[in-house]
Amino acid sequence: MAEPTAEQVRDEKLYLQMGMTDEEFELATKMLGRLPNYTETGIFSAMWSEHCSYKSSTPVLKRFPTEGKRVLQGPGEGAGIVDIGDNQAAVFKMESHNSPSAIEPFIGAATGAGGILRDVFSMGARPVALVNSLRFGDLTDARDRFLFREAVAGIANYGNVIGIPTIAGEAQFDQSYSHRPLVNAMAVGLLNHEDIQKGVASGVGNSVIYAGAKTGRDGIHGATMSSSEVTIDEEEELPVMQAGDPYLEKLLMEACLELVHLDSLVGIQDMGAAGLTSSAAEMASKAGYGVELNLDLVPQREEGMTPYEMMLSESQERMLIVVKAGHEQEVVDLFDKYGIEACKVGEVTDDKMLRLTHKGEVVAEINADDLAEDNPVYHKASAEPAYFKTFQAMENEAPVVEDVKETALQLLQRPTIASKEWVYRQFDSEARGNTVVAPGASAGIIRVDGTNKGLAMTSDCNSRYIYLDPATGGKIAVAEAARNLVCSGAEPIAITDCLNFGSPDNPEVFWQLEQSADGISDACRTLETPVIGGNVSLSNEVNGQPVKPTPTIGMVGLVEDLSQVTSSTARAAGDVIYVIGETTCEFGGSELQQMLEGDIRGKSPALDLEVEAKRQRELLQAIRQGVVQSATDPSEGGLAVALFETVFGEERFGLDVTLDGEAVVALFSETQSRFVVTVKEEDAEAFEQIVSDARRVGQTTEGTVSIKGTDGSEWIAGDVQEFYDAWKGALECLLN
Repeated sequence: MAEPTAEQVRDEKLYLQMGMTDEEFELATKMLGRLPNYTETGIFSAMWSEHCSYKSSTPVLKRFPTEGKRVLQGPGEGAGIVDIGDNQAAVFKMESHNSPSAIEPFIGAATGAGGILRDVFSMGARPVALVNSLRFGDLTDARDRFLFREAVAGIANYGNVIGIPTIAGEAQFDQSYSHRPLVNAMAVGLLNHEDIQKGVASGVGNSVIYAGAKTGRDGIHGATMSSSEVTIDEEEELPVMQAGDPYLEKLLMEACLELVHLDSLVGIQDMGAAGLTSSAAEMASKAGYGVELNLDLVPQREEGMTPYEMMLSESQERMLIVVKAGHEQEVVDLFDKYGIEACKVGEVTDDKMLRLTHKGEVVAEINADDLAEDNPVYHKASAEPAYFKTFQAMENEAPVVEDVKETALQLLQRPTIASKEWVYRQFDSEARGNTVVAPGASAGIIRVDGTNKGLAMTSDCNSRYIYLDPATGGKIAVAEAARNLVCSGAEPIAITDCLNFGSPDNPEVFWQLEQSADGISDACRTLETPVIGGNVSLSNEVNGQPVKPTPTIGMVGLVEDLSQVTSSTARAAGDVIYVIGETTCEFGGSELQQMLEGDIRGKSPALDLEVEAKRQRELLQAIRQGVVQSATDPSEGGLAVALFETVFGEERFGLDVTLDGEAVVALFSETQSRFVVTVKEEDAEAFEQIVSDARRVGQTTEGTVSIKGTDGSEWIAGDVQEFYDAWKGALECLLN
């Protein structure tokens, strides 16, 4: 069947079905000096989609601090790179796979893990760990339970088969994500400085080589789909999803990691969103060259594929490689050794054009810069929501709680707070044998091969705070991630982000995006954690309703000496319990408010970045001096939950604690910049000299829990096992 003509594309407005606007089609026509044909229209639509071009978010992303003393590669490549000393570097990035996971959760989540791993090893780095950040409805809906189960299984399957440990992550549950989950995947890798690769196509006459799986009709226009909202329609025909093959990716990874040591290699890039189109156009544009591809040579697994289908397929496990002319066979032989097909499909030109030939004819000819650099950029309307002013005018007040102990037990069973063991026991967290701290702690930690150093990693974002006050919430997201690393004994060094929001055409949503970016930027500057890359995922909506704004922060930290790795749970009975920082009445967006009222309101907790930075520095200094046994930070559920989680280790201890103030505020407020720390009695004086804001509140015990007020009144009492059982089994119970 013949493709529509260029005139039909224009007259029947077929470009609208591909996600282009009238104005964008006119711009493409002006750039070409003629009407784009059907294939060219598809190429423009994919490259100019929100998912590939960031056309709505580019002005916002420019606000981020992207430089720092450790930064070797900032945004713009497959992944960012930071120096960790000894000629070594950490490579990491986070990406979303939200739309695919809403449709086919197992496949969508699995290919999210596969794609982010390719981003890392295409830089020349060996992936050493995976991290995830998950958002789902509150699990009262059967579809949401299905989505959650399947997405976790998909992530686990891919990582376990390829042999990369998943060592950290987070999961938050809120009805705004019902039927529109957020699945954000992060990969971390290691390399030596001399092995850094970039996705460039340079050197006239050099060969363009395709390596990996054959191209099929799966995932066509996946980038466009990921730039639009989900509509719930049982009758609607679903797109053909791209399925992943972790067994093939394992071989592809090993072949690429051998390839980076060849002097003949010029550039390498994953065929991710928009497939062959984005990799070819971006590699050419970055290098200032052109690329000509002969589509007859592209390995195809289906008969009669058109240029449009080949260029827009998002079949997985494929790489585009540029090598010096005359060295093609060397590369083909290398991949053949791993049982992977590789073949020359084109060459580098000097005219900056992406030119495609098929059956002896030129079927597309577009300037690569027009696709990758000169895409439309929109300065969207921004408007402060009316609710923001209303919430800011509210006074902070504590909810009414009838039974403090029962409330604590209920909070421990909330899916956002409850143990995530059901999730992480599905992951092979010990693969490769370098895991120092597995999931379930403040952060995951991996040993850096050949050294006594460690890389710590975490993901964080409380979307409720972002909704109430996006600028403050953005600061909190970065600060919370940094706290988790510091509690583990690591110095935070850089972040990657995944900005998940609703439609940018909604001025209130765009205001949330702008404000949260400002908050993230402020925190990154104060805490010296530059943004080295990331992802934007917009139009996360179901039937016009946006999810809560969720700018997820993926952060990596450096452990100078693995002897400094610190537990998040108590190590012995009789240790002193300290709380760093004071508690004030702050319940806006809190887990308690959501639980009692079914919704959130008021101000988010406040955050003073200078106070935050000072407390983090002091705690890290105390850890490095060896006077801290365990450390964690109160987050959802407040101090009560943090105290319980401190004693919920492999060996469960009790606690005897006395707290200042009114019970509900002292126990459940979500005041920021606080830590719960345990210290041996003989180290208490040394600890207090280092940490100026530490208050001694009690000690760990053999197994009973006693939390009292300063007036001697008993707030919470019982056997620790009662609280542990409530926390431990809640998530699995909800799923069953």
